[in-house]
Amino acid sequence: MRHYRINNLRTGFGNRGHTLKRGTFFVILLLLVAIFASSCGPLYRVIHVEISCDTFEMNPTNMRNDFETYIGDKIYVELCSNPSTGFEWVYQMSGDSAVREIDHGYQKPSSDVPGTPGKQTWIFEAASEGDAEIDMSYSQPWEGGIKGKWTYRISVVVKAVLPSPNPP
Repeated sequence: MRHYRINNLRTGFGNRGHTLKRGTFFVILLLLVAIFASSCGPLYRVIHVEISCDTFEMNPTNMRNDFETYIGDKIYVELCSNPSTGFEWVYQMSGDSAVREIDHGYQKPSSDVPGTPGKQTWIFEAASEGDAEIDMSYSQPWEGGIKGKWTYRISVVVKAVLPSPNPP
């Protein structure tokens, strides 16, 4: 029965094998993993939009952003919202099915003072190649309620592939 020593690894270069110490082997392995990991970029980008109540008061109906994105990119939207007034954000999406909503919520204000606005939040994802329009409206949803007090439009062009940060 043959016994092998774990602290030496043999490599077969030519007729004579070269011995690598275990520590040297793991250092080389670690370097290769680090090189590979550094060549991998993020799988997606995050676009963050935050619009305050003051900004909407100054420009209530002409707010818009145009984005060029790539499949997998996320658009994180935070819009001022005060449910105690009866207003809420609603949206309609048109165009291709290039963008989809993956999350929606409400962020409470940091202050306990009644009537302090919080934020309605959404995460949209660029799902497939194409174009999409997201028309958002801050309205009172009941019959006779105020419609479109504030509006916000997002135009999104989704491309298939995120360009490499290090072109060949």
